[in-house]
Amino acid sequence: MGGSAAKVDPAVLKVADAVGALIESWGFKRNMGRMWTVLYLEDHPLTAADLGERLGLSTGAVSMLLTELQIWGIVKKAWVVGERREHFEAETSLWKMVSRVFRERELNWIKTASDAFADASREYKPGSDARKKLIAERIQNLVSLSKVGAKLLETMLEGESVDSLPIKTLGELAPAAKKDK
Repeated sequence: MGGSAAKVDPAVLKVADAVGALIESWGFKRNMGRMWTVLYLEDHPLTAADLGERLGLSTGAVSMLLTELQIWGIVKKAWVVGERREHFEAETSLWKMVSRVFRERELNWIKTASDAFADASREYKPGSDARKKLIAERIQNLVSLSKVGAKLLETMLEGESVDSLPIKTLGELAPAAKKDK
């Protein structure tokens, strides 16, 4: 079943390259997206050698990419009857993959920024200077924005519908975010 001699369809490589570019813009390695795509579009698990041949990657690069993809839960090992070599298959739930990244990465980034904004807001003493009052007000706006952003992301991850329109009028959502804390 090892399809290492299988020629890769140009359309598959085109999709793999597009996903790779998208994944790269999201802060991951381009080849992580390309590898996941080749596995996702395949009807059976592939070996590391199959992946290396199809994507033109070295054994070492394939090994490192597979390790990273497994850590993120995007690729998993698959048992193939009669085969001793390891095979891999893609996670096929797109929501499961995206929500994990949102939960484990983006939400943490927002919360870290929110904590820094809140610390700065507590520490900053504007006094009576107009410029310093403006700075204090804008720091507080960033505190509110980060809380609203975290709340929106958490709501989305819980599967509830999210109306993003109110983010344009931050004042409407900020009290709700403050109430939750």
